[in-house]
Amino acid sequence: MSELALFGGRKAKGKPFPVWPQYDEGERRALQEVLESRVWWRTPGTQTLEFEKAFASYHGARHGIAVTNGTAALEVAMAALGIGQGDEVIVPNFTFVATASAVLFANALPVLVDVDPESYCIDPTLVEKAITPRTKAIIAVHMGGHPADLDRLQALAKRHSIHLVEDSSHAHGSEWQGRKIGTFGTAATFSFQASKLMTAGEGGIIISNDDAFERQARSVHDCGRMPGEWFYSHFIYGSNYRLSEWQGAVLRVQLSRLEEQTRHRHHNGRLLDELLRKIPGITPQKCDPRCTRNSQYAYIFHVDGKHFAGISTENFIAAMNAEGIPNQASYPPLHELDCFRNGEYRKRLSVGQASEPHPFLQQSFPHTQRAAWETVWIPQFALLGDEEDMHEIAAAIAKIQRNATDIAAQASKATPERVAR
Repeated sequence: MSELALFGGRKAKGKPFPVWPQYDEGERRALQEVLESRVWWRTPGTQTLEFEKAFASYHGARHGIAVTNGTAALEVAMAALGIGQGDEVIVPNFTFVATASAVLFANALPVLVDVDPESYCIDPTLVEKAITPRTKAIIAVHMGGHPADLDRLQALAKRHSIHLVEDSSHAHGSEWQGRKIGTFGTAATFSFQASKLMTAGEGGIIISNDDAFERQARSVHDCGRMPGEWFYSHFIYGSNYRLSEWQGAVLRVQLSRLEEQTRHRHHNGRLLDELLRKIPGITPQKCDPRCTRNSQYAYIFHVDGKHFAGISTENFIAAMNAEGIPNQASYPPLHELDCFRNGEYRKRLSVGQASEPHPFLQQSFPHTQRAAWETVWIPQFALLGDEEDMHEIAAAIAKIQRNATDIAAQASKATPERVAR
């Protein structure tokens, strides 16, 4: 019998990982307080307002605007920046669709560029090459919690007089050269969806130190109202992106744990770096020396199949799951999504822009392809475990390597079956 749990062997992972989401009496009390106050709506409430202030302050920002989700945060940011028809926004090809769809929502063109092969974050050299007179902003995604190269991106944005927006949905509490991410550009956006480093099930926030941007963004998120004006005055385009008091209350408590949890994840991430580098064919996402803290939304590593009997990433993940190590799906390349392949994205653009060729969609994006189809992601809650858990992760991967020929043999038997169907 094979040693692998996938084929009936004993699991490498002995004890369970910490559960997620985490909560205690703090969340219970906060929700009870909102319930009994009967103030469940954000506008007259205080919970969401206080959370906005606390979260922004934690990241070194003056302003925080809580919204319904991370996608909404990006949409509000685009609207507040005045992004619109005929404009271009440069985004990484390796990210969740919302980074690009928020640009399309503003009727602008998301220009896709490849990522750095080691950090999987947007490549500043390619960003500069993609800048045109139509470029109004760069969206830098802090992939897996690791900051993009904020030194170079900040300098680029300043030199070309364009906005830098940090898509920080993976990076609550991450640091670049000892400074928390979120204030290196005009604005930063965060998500509080269920898998994120803080969660209320859904939710998002925009933070900024730009007073003019904050005024616009706050108006956009609240039906075009302006602070201090009559409730039924509506001055600009806006919609209802307001976060509820329930979520604001939960997130205030979640924030109280973020600092310790982030330190813990970063420590375990660096331990995993050390352990996994000893396994031939495993290459962890690079931790740049300027990244003084990685909040580790996911622990990402590349698997070179040649060192694992040629098995696919899919088969590697199946074996890893069987050993008791959880997996989080990677993102497919944006340019391969149906909305870009079938031309649906063009319906969001101005007539002139929609009819133009978009050569970037014909590029090869080699580093995005490698990141999308050859990396494995261990979700953040696993890194809340102890050092024994990290050693068990490494042991499971080493076990898969020792027995990779068994997986390859089974895969070769299954292939004709699938073809026959």
